[in-house]
Amino acid sequence: MKWVRRNDSEANYEDRRGRGSGRKAAIGGAGAIIVALIALLLGQNPFEAVNMVNSISPGGESTEIVDPSRVNENEELKVFTLGVFNSANEVWSEIFRTQLQQSYQNPTLVTFTDATISECGGATSSVGPFYCPGDQKMYIDLNFFHQLRNDFGAKGDLAMAYVTAHEVGHHVQKLLGILDQVNQYRGRISETEFNKLNVKLELQADFLAGVWVYHAQRMNIIKLEPGDLESAISATTAVGDDTIQKRSMGYTVPDSFTHGTSAERTYWFRLGMETGDISRGDTFNNI
Repeated sequence: MKWVRRNDSEANYEDRRGRGSGRKAAIGGAGAIIVALIALLLGQNPFEAVNMVNSISPGGESTEIVDPSRVNENEELKVFTLGVFNSANEVWSEIFRTQLQQSYQNPTLVTFTDATISECGGATSSVGPFYCPGDQKMYIDLNFFHQLRNDFGAKGDLAMAYVTAHEVGHHVQKLLGILDQVNQYRGRISETEFNKLNVKLELQADFLAGVWVYHAQRMNIIKLEPGDLESAISATTAVGDDTIQKRSMGYTVPDSFTHGTSAERTYWFRLGMETGDISRGDTFNNI
């Protein structure tokens, strides 16, 4: 994937790399530093150690712990992800204006290290990239892209871009009311039935990621190169529920699927990428 016109604006960007939050509790600020130093000596995450102590003895005002060695970690991945994020917002602003006659509101991109807090609760890097409808922010530990390449074999720029565009797709669903419609069924139907709804939601976000690719090319933001499609498909295949379960357990449990199979995720991404037609993305009535 080649940039024709990359937007590096940080107007909707929040950088939390190398930063962890906690509270000044009974141990005091100096005590938190001591806990963090001990954790480092023991080879543990200092952020998690301090937060653990503070959770035992809560109270006081919030404080921030900064690891200077990690505040610029994965800088190239940050620049790339921010470019994809900004381009997705540009594409959706145009689609909302010309096709939906609505105003598009930009989400915020948050990069973090190891763990963070959102309006949807706390999260660690192990949950992967996620979108929180409560604060309309997309969260990602950039180390995920190393895992995507090294552990799942999904290499190339479009594989990484797909991940970001997918999360922005969830923001589009939030603005259109789709996300809220699905979430209202949480706790009201069985877990199996809700999982099926969630699969349709995720597949639609895959479709919307494909729509971004289609329009970003036509708006002269990106240019695809040989191997890019294969790169993206390697990602949609790697994150399929069946692929992940076979890899981790050796078998699949379809009733537990929450994102769709590799074949389904690839199909809907390609449909969006090949048509760019948002009217084709009704995964709720076409599965």
